[in-house]
Amino acid sequence: MYRMFMSCNFRTGFKLFKELAVDLEKENESERLKELDNAHVELLNAYVDCMNFSSAVQSLGENYQPGPELSDFKKLLASEISNVKANSSGDLQNLQLRHEFKQAIWNVHHSGQPMPGEEQEDIVMTGTQNNLRNTTCPISGKHVSELVDPVRSMECKHIYEKNAVMDYIRRKQQAARCPVAACPRILHPKKVVCDPLLRIEIEEMRTQFKGTATEVIEDFTELGEE
Repeated sequence: MYRMFMSCNFRTGFKLFKELAVDLEKENESERLKELDNAHVELLNAYVDCMNFSSAVQSLGENYQPGPELSDFKKLLASEISNVKANSSGDLQNLQLRHEFKQAIWNVHHSGQPMPGEEQEDIVMTGTQNNLRNTTCPISGKHVSELVDPVRSMECKHIYEKNAVMDYIRRKQQAARCPVAACPRILHPKKVVCDPLLRIEIEEMRTQFKGTATEVIEDFTELGEE
């Protein structure tokens, strides 16, 4: 619940940043816009750091096993954070949210025109969208947009419903191979997590789907009117 609350608040912040940037561009406030642009990068960094920390705390709580000696939880948490960061899919400059922020500013005076370096940007965005390697959980059968607690394998990047995949790993034990056809990777509880960008990518997919559905409905309505 905390992760969902935090993610929702950051998304609200990103939306407000984009709306303010558009207003500043319309008013030709270039200096203030530059300051806002820098703040946008800082917000993205803060979001990823918060989600990394949350993932590390969650992973430590689920996988901690007491030993004969006192545990150094500060050291254990630092190790978990390092593991999450090492397997994070986030290059901040290449995030969907970063692209949308720049695109919204560009569209104020250049709507319909490609941004400078658009071809390279297309490659970046394609790579970001491809992080959603599957659109349906191979265990529960649910679409990823319907998953209550989505997680992603750090090894193969496939997405699952958390309860379903953890139960699958427990049943299969050492032979818990990824259930996606032809995927040879083995699933480990510590390496199946909700990484910092997963919820953002799923939310972007939902937004794109809603936009497409709305366009289809509008086209159908226009045909009916004719």
